[in-house]
Amino acid sequence: MNKTIRRASVFCLLLVLALLGRATWVQAYQARALADDDHNRRKTIAQYAQPLGDIIVAGSPVTGSKRTEGSDLAYKRTYTQDGLYAAVTGYGSQAYGSTQLEGIYSQVLDGTDDRLKNPLDALTGKRAAPGDVVTTIDPDVQKAARDALGDDKGAAVAIDPRSGQILGMVSSPSYDPSTISGTSDGDAWRKLLADPDKPLVNRAMRQPLAPGSTFKLVVASAALENGLYSSVDEPTKSPSPYTLPGTTTPLRNESASAPCENASLRVALQYSCNNVFGKVAADLGQDKVRAMAEKFGFNTEKLDVPVRASKSVYPTGMDKAQTALSGIGQFEVTATPLQMAMVSAALSHGGELAAPHMVSKVTDGEGGTLEDFADGDTKRIVSASTAEQLRSAMVTVVEQGTGTNARISGAEVGGKTGTAENGVGNSNTPYAWFTSYAKAGSGGQEVAVAVVVEDSGAAASEVSGNGLAAPIARKMMEAALRR
Repeated sequence: MNKTIRRASVFCLLLVLALLGRATWVQAYQARALADDDHNRRKTIAQYAQPLGDIIVAGSPVTGSKRTEGSDLAYKRTYTQDGLYAAVTGYGSQAYGSTQLEGIYSQVLDGTDDRLKNPLDALTGKRAAPGDVVTTIDPDVQKAARDALGDDKGAAVAIDPRSGQILGMVSSPSYDPSTISGTSDGDAWRKLLADPDKPLVNRAMRQPLAPGSTFKLVVASAALENGLYSSVDEPTKSPSPYTLPGTTTPLRNESASAPCENASLRVALQYSCNNVFGKVAADLGQDKVRAMAEKFGFNTEKLDVPVRASKSVYPTGMDKAQTALSGIGQFEVTATPLQMAMVSAALSHGGELAAPHMVSKVTDGEGGTLEDFADGDTKRIVSASTAEQLRSAMVTVVEQGTGTNARISGAEVGGKTGTAENGVGNSNTPYAWFTSYAKAGSGGQEVAVAVVVEDSGAAASEVSGNGLAAPIARKMMEAALRR
């Protein structure tokens, strides 16, 4: 064999060895990664080869599966009640992926989660029967929220303060996830993406907005916990109007006739006195207000219920004037309805916050529990004394103050209204807020609620938390107290 042929043979042998090595690497080390790659069509075919597991509300599935025609994807996801539960389930789409509970528990729902497999299935790679996701949602609370919001743009959340169970979560405008669950739903998908009202956004937990005067509950908590005032009935030192520190700008109240000068925290909550809470925030300083806000959940990067909520923000680096504005829920303070429901839940529950969650358990195909979410995992936010005083003041708001539209006969109801400026110089329609709690007698049902109405079509001068948001909260609380 001449020298040239020998070199060519060695080179070819090296190429063969390289190919064998590469094939071995792919089979031994990369097989799972390639099989799980979202761009692998066979993965999608396998995912939809059998009916999916369901998301359960009050013992009944709110999802389903439908046999397809003319597609290599045998089944597609369906949803009941035209998107009533879209803010809970999210969507599961053959073309556009999955979100929220559909996304978090996709492997349980399609049967690929390793926990579903017995040892033989794990060895052979056989697909297990899909599991289900059991939610904490109460259908009556959910329907009450959806019906009360109607065509208004906004969101609402209801929580059981004792357990942390999320009883209702609605975002409006909503959408029907069934319309985008297949592979030929491009027109519906593009229409949703082009809608300026962003129906795909879960406003209840993924769109923080200025909370306005509902944030005064956090400031009042800080004032009592830090000893700035000893009780909600002690007069404050609050001129009316209050001039923002370092400026000549007066911080005025909505009503010039309200008894806000040197008002106690109770009266200041009752009439939503800006001068009081602006000065209280400035007197406390941003660090103490921020510390209290963070106890309630603000600035938390990872609030999972189990869907991750967007961070509600209490800002840093403010001067005293900006700190005063933060005290009335303006400047750069933002909050989700979920966050403001957590504030009312903690105050209602004696100052302890039960971790909010909307899944009670995840089950296998035979109903066995794979994952269980315990109720009542609590942490103390404020003292029992502070919580009791602020509950009393919130009752005054509903009985004699700015929140009278939330009254429920035979129940203890406390709340706080808010109207938050929107746009430069409040040029856009203000946000109407209401956060509240309700208790039905000794040992009865309890609920905490937060509602925001971003746009109802009303003129800016007609927007108020009591007028727009409180009636929605009342409907939700009534449904929850009937549980």
